[in-house]
Amino acid sequence: MSGPRRDLQPHSEAELAAVTVGELARLDNKVELVPADPSWSGQYAAEAAVVRAALGDVALELHHVGSTSVPRLSAKPVIDMVLVVERSAAESVYLPALAGAGYALRIREPDWFEHRLLRRELPEVNLHVFSSGCPEVDRMLAFRNWLREHDSDRSLYEQAKQALAQRKWQYLQHYADAKTAVIEEILLRATAPARP
Repeated sequence: MSGPRRDLQPHSEAELAAVTVGELARLDNKVELVPADPSWSGQYAAEAAVVRAALGDVALELHHVGSTSVPRLSAKPVIDMVLVVERSAAESVYLPALAGAGYALRIREPDWFEHRLLRRELPEVNLHVFSSGCPEVDRMLAFRNWLREHDSDRSLYEQAKQALAQRKWQYLQHYADAKTAVIEEILLRATAPARP
């Protein structure tokens, strides 16, 4: 959804409404996390094939990200994918084809890397679209790769998610915002220069 807040404050309702395409959906509940499911990687592969078939060469990169991309990590049962296109602001190049494949534009963030978020309901997928060369793609992949390889940080993230999931949230983005501190802490380690 909306980009992470560096000031660690949750997005206001007005901020969320400003970037949401269509109605702003409230959660007003806890976040449901489920145990890691080995089938998530296959679900990603099947959905990636749908996106690639729809876009062809327009899809420069496609990656499985988020908690469903990390073995042994609980998650909301929603596949998160990152799509890299030449220019994410050039919606006419990719939106019609993705709409034909069942995706709907839900978030448009011109002030945060021209990020777009599309959703598909069956199966549940969040498709994040960024432009070629966007540093946020590298951060997302670094975070995913680090959690895959470092048990202690995967456990730290798991504990933070489980604790936050027990609280009620007005909007799902507020849960995501609350994870920013632990994500930034882990990213410092994930992106630190290698020691000689």
